[in-house]
Amino acid sequence: MASERLNSILSHLSPSKSGVAAITQKNPDDIVITLAIRTPLTKGFKGGFKDTGLDFMIYSLMKKVIEKSRLDPQMVEDICLGNVSNGKAAYLVRAASLAAGFPNTTAASSVNRFCSSGLKAVQDIANQISNGSIEIGLAIGAESMSEGSDRLEKPFHEEILQNQEAKDCMQPMGQTSENVGRDFNISRESQDRYAAQSYQRAERAQKAGWFDDEIVPIKTVVKDPKTGEEHHVTISKDEGPRWGTTFESLSKVRPAFPQFGDKSTGGNSSQVTDGAAAILMMKRSKAIALNQPILGKFVGATVAGLAPRIMGIGPSIAIPKLLSKFNLNLQTDIDIIELNEAFASMAVYCLNTLQIDHSKMNIRGGAIALGHPLGATGARQIVTGLSECRRQRKKILLTSMCVGTGQAMSGLFVNEQL
Repeated sequence: MASERLNSILSHLSPSKSGVAAITQKNPDDIVITLAIRTPLTKGFKGGFKDTGLDFMIYSLMKKVIEKSRLDPQMVEDICLGNVSNGKAAYLVRAASLAAGFPNTTAASSVNRFCSSGLKAVQDIANQISNGSIEIGLAIGAESMSEGSDRLEKPFHEEILQNQEAKDCMQPMGQTSENVGRDFNISRESQDRYAAQSYQRAERAQKAGWFDDEIVPIKTVVKDPKTGEEHHVTISKDEGPRWGTTFESLSKVRPAFPQFGDKSTGGNSSQVTDGAAAILMMKRSKAIALNQPILGKFVGATVAGLAPRIMGIGPSIAIPKLLSKFNLNLQTDIDIIELNEAFASMAVYCLNTLQIDHSKMNIRGGAIALGHPLGATGARQIVTGLSECRRQRKKILLTSMCVGTGQAMSGLFVNEQL
């Protein structure tokens, strides 16, 4: 502690560092991650969590957080849940936290920025710790897509609809994907080839056991759809990866949104999925004092906006914006990239436009193969990315995702388990 405090003081006196040297410097006030875990990701409406409510999913995950962190739950001052589809998420996270073992002095809230909600929750907790509002906080991203969707139930007010971009916010996500494919000439073939790689990477990772240190098994109940009989099960593996998927097999899949175009399919788009992830955070000084393992450091996150009709290309705007704040180069400074594969159209666009080395991006597959539980993804990417950094002994992790209605987020982290 004393040596770290001294280093922090000296760093302010010496010439300032920039780039990787600056973000990898260790200071007592750094916001660090001491636990990063997730549930398995299961198929919406027919998978292991199809009969599991959002409340029980996050309750089960929070119990695992207490168990694995070995931290006195009374020390956690706030919990923030990122969730998209459940308007009662704030009720659910509060009740679930109390039942899981957190005291009534631990507050709880929910946030929603569509597909970036999990990262938004992480940013919220990190900012509270950074400004001294709390000392320890838990960020969760979770979604039960089996329970419902985030589709609008009725159009906006007629005066709002007079604005074209406001009206475009109503476009279904599949339509925006076809817009990207058409506007930027992202061919069906390139999308299917990309999707095949996502499946093949996920298969390789699953067979090699790379996901094992990310996932905590969850006990739940599954009902037989024909008889209604309940079966007690333990879910321990992701259900999305389809082993043996090839470009040839994907090229035979029919377009999913023929009314909008012919390039996006059920094979090259993200899957409807249930799942959750949790990130426990505190300052480095607090983690050292409590003898908590430091997995990584939260460096920063940012948001960007763009035309709603091509929302998928958002990461191509959010990523440069974030990296410019820390004087980082995408090609030379970033080791591992988790870019959400909402659709192959946007993934191929971002890969090409940002000139990303594909060997660094979504090494374990992405949402096309693993699934995209909307509110969970932003937190899930951090869990997966830090695990991959540990496996490769790499340092710098970048995450990003497009966001419905024309937004995007990006997050930056340093792995400290080398």
